[in-house]
Amino acid sequence: MRNTFEEQLNNLHLRFSEMGMMASEAIMKSVKAYVNHDKALAKEVIENDRFINKREVDLEKKSFEMIALQQPVTSDLRMVVTVLKASSDLERMGDHAVSIAQETIRVKGKTRIPEIEKDIADMGDLSTGIVEDSLEAYLKEDSDMAREVADQDGDIHREGKQINDASIKAMQESVDNVLSGSSYMLVESYLERVSDYATNICEWVVYLNTGHVVELSQKHVTDDDNE
Repeated sequence: MRNTFEEQLNNLHLRFSEMGMMASEAIMKSVKAYVNHDKALAKEVIENDRFINKREVDLEKKSFEMIALQQPVTSDLRMVVTVLKASSDLERMGDHAVSIAQETIRVKGKTRIPEIEKDIADMGDLSTGIVEDSLEAYLKEDSDMAREVADQDGDIHREGKQINDASIKAMQESVDNVLSGSSYMLVESYLERVSDYATNICEWVVYLNTGHVVELSQKHVTDDDNE
């Protein structure tokens, strides 16, 4: 009985890790599509989001089944709850990757500002990095690393402010920049949310090890923020 449960727990852990890689790849591709004006790649991100959504549903179903049928306790229960909660954060990241991809399609052919798009590419690298680091902290069950990763969230928001300020300045200088500037501000906000959800995962890593839910960032998001 115990061996069967451990196999199920390991499988849950593996499938969550795979979902993390799927979400990270979606974010990376969406930003690449946006700054390269790659409509085909943007459509690929949108199309593949269904796999991320399906994985979240599967993990949620399996987590509830394990809680109901196996009645895990202490660290085993925390592992199941962590996957249940953190998979929702990954699904939301995928949604924001889709939003960035949709912006790629919407603004294609409009006036673009290369300097700001380079900043967005840099911010995308930072956001993808914090997602990957949060997943590494999960894999290692490393609370100290999770706290360090969460501290990087401030860098993301500072980068976002610079993009916002540059976009506003560009729009003030020329009406031709209004559409692209507003799009840059939207994409920046999506990347900030991605970072916030990565911070949420770091918080679940701390919970996994300690049994306590802590808030590691002032910029904290919930499912309601994505409505």
